Amino acid sequence: MAFFSSGSRVLVEILTRMQSAERPMPVDHTFFEFGSIRYHVEASVYDPENVFLSISTPSLSHEAAPSSSGGLPELTLQETRNTYGRFAEIVEPPREGYVLTLKLNFSGLTRPKDRVKAINQVSLLQSVVLSSQLKDMLGSLGSSPGTMRLVYNQREPFFVSRTADETIHAIFPMRFRDDTDLAIATSFFQELQDVGNSFARAPKCSWSPIPPPELRGENVHHLTTNGGFVSFGVLSRHVRGKRAAKTAWILLNFQSYVKYHIKCTRSHVQSRMRERLETLTEAVRNARLRGTNSDDKKRSSQVVKRTSKRRLVSLAKASKKLHKGFRAVLDKMKRLRQRIRVKGLDRLRRQFQCRCFAVPRLPAPPRSRSRSRKEHRYHKQAE
Repeated sequence: MAFFSSGSRVLVEILTRMQSAERPMPVDHTFFEFGSIRYHVEASVYDPENVFLSISTPSLSHEAAPSSSGGLPELTLQETRNTYGRFAEIVEPPREGYVLTLKLNFSGLTRPKDRVKAINQVSLLQSVVLSSQLKDMLGSLGSSPGTMRLVYNQREPFFVSRTADETIHAIFPMRFRDDTDLAIATSFFQELQDVGNSFARAPKCSWSPIPPPELRGENVHHLTTNGGFVSFGVLSRHVRGKRAAKTAWILLNFQSYVKYHIKCTRSHVQSRMRERLETLTEAVRNARLRGTNSDDKKRSSQVVKRTSKRRLVSLAKASKKLHKGFRAVLDKMKRLRQRIRVKGLDRLRRQFQCRCFAVPRLPAPPRSRSRSRKEHRYHKQAE
């Protein structure tokens, strides 16, 4: 399972800037992380070597017995001294509104590498505090069976129970707003159960749509879910030494990890669906283009055939019209080449027998080119 970083990046940036500054500068920062964890960093120009770091975390469970001082349990304070004793000390009482205040002094760390390591270690303060609280609560269960409700996120509490065989189980009620997220989460839980139980050294994992037997007697409002219940077995080696902080941090952020995983899976599925849709759309578009090309070729061939037939018909009609026109022109030309006759001219010539002038006779047009043109003959007047 992915492990969310428990270090505070903002805190690392502030402390690194203070250590690398050439001149002392006053610092007074307040910021929040993970919604409910509040930090306050304060440093003065007159005392630049001492940096006061305060942290406020909500109590994991209202059922746990509070400490005598009203702050963190003694086990948490002892764990903090063991972790940061080289360069920090606990300020008693803590600043108002915070559960823990540390006075940091990095002047004893001469090498820059050691200072960077110390700053990164300070950024894990919330993990140390929460894991020590969880260890204290698990120890408070004792050897007798029992169940404790832990509230790290007000909307998503979870349960820690100890069975008769001294086995500790962390039970997470899962709630989802979207039906798609619910379907992906159900598949994820089933796969996690199958894969987790296939390893011998891995903690047992189980998923059930109904509350497990360890939650009998709990309030119905806390058991109303739509995603079922996921439970993990916590072994003794998981809460020893350096593994305790990592185990506690994983348990506290398991529900956030599941939602993060579901959102990533959903976005991945949607991106793959979009890519698949684009490929199918492109294939359909190419098929349509190919079909239209073949259809266009068929239609164009049919159009060419029709136009060729029409052209042949039109050419035949035009040839007939031209033939008639040529025939008409030839007829007119023949008529022009024939002898001109003037009505009444022969009658006048016969009646008057005019001798003062000779009337020429117009020869007929030659019928062939071989014949030479005849000369005009004139009738002489008789003396």
